[in-house]
Amino acid sequence: MIIAIAGPYSADNAEDRLHNLNRMNEAAARVLEMGHTPLIGVNAALPVLEMSIIEDPYESIMKISMAVISACEGILLIGESPGALRERDWMIANNRPVFHSLDELKAIN
Repeated sequence: MIIAIAGPYSADNAEDRLHNLNRMNEAAARVLEMGHTPLIGVNAALPVLEMSIIEDPYESIMKISMAVISACEGILLIGESPGALRERDWMIANNRPVFHSLDELKAIN
């Protein structure tokens, strides 16, 4: 399955943002090891944002993240944030599974 990884990214400082991103990438590594294809929207958005001059970085991240999410067959929610919940809600609205732990995802293998 193609599995989105979602969790908090935004934080008050760069160190916390990096920590949050690392948590998502670590979860993605475990998902890959299970034989699935993990995708993280913010990983697609950040390089583009770094080269852009835009008014609302958050909404730009979300626009790209939601495009990534739409290609996924399920989502692993590793934590809650406004953006992660938007991604989760999209999955629910489109009848795609939401996993809250790696163990839940293992159960479908």
